[in-house]
Amino acid sequence: MGSAEENVNKHPGIIGIKLGMTQFFREDGNLVPCTAIQCGCVVVGKKTQESDGYDALVLGLGEKKDKHATKALRGAFAKKNVKTPKHVRELRATAEHVAKYEVGQVLRLEDVFEEGQFVDVQGTSKGRGFTGVVRRWHMAGAVRTHGTHEWRRHGGSIGTNMTPGRVMPGKHMSGQHGNVTISTLNQRVAKILVEEQILYIEGSAPGARSGLVRVQGAIKKRRGGKSKTS
Repeated sequence: MGSAEENVNKHPGIIGIKLGMTQFFREDGNLVPCTAIQCGCVVVGKKTQESDGYDALVLGLGEKKDKHATKALRGAFAKKNVKTPKHVRELRATAEHVAKYEVGQVLRLEDVFEEGQFVDVQGTSKGRGFTGVVRRWHMAGAVRTHGTHEWRRHGGSIGTNMTPGRVMPGKHMSGQHGNVTISTLNQRVAKILVEEQILYIEGSAPGARSGLVRVQGAIKKRRGGKSKTS
């Protein structure tokens, strides 16, 4: 196994807003379901090996109103001559990729991705609140005949008797469901709309509509797939 530094995804990437799902027909007649992601992020900062010990691009998306930003935050971005972004994310990258961009420059999709390459998509799943074991862990529930009463969607026994006499850690029970970071690997770029700066990803992407997603070149690309590395 490599070190933690070697396992970090340093392929070029962007952040964007999930618009929802759509579909289109390829020239061969096949229907392709895909997720549309609105891009247009701006470089609002840079991290270099000399000053920070690693290389990364700090990307901003959208614009935050002054009343929603602290004075310190507004001042930090004012020094860089960029508007206060609504979303800020840091993407690790190679030194060569970081050197290509300057603060205030827009990351265009056609410069980062190409159609057919594999990417990793990361987002926050929908929060579903406090849920029971049937929905959270897909348990079958109890039988629903012969006088079953108030026990249809319960989880059943949760522990043992004398030994060890307690509930074991990690037992599947009801609780908070969703609202966690989800990464889907090796999804193919279906289409790039250059003028609109919209990225089409084959299949579904984690999160709800209007949610923030992060797209980077696949770190575990499939055999025969493409992953833009510079």
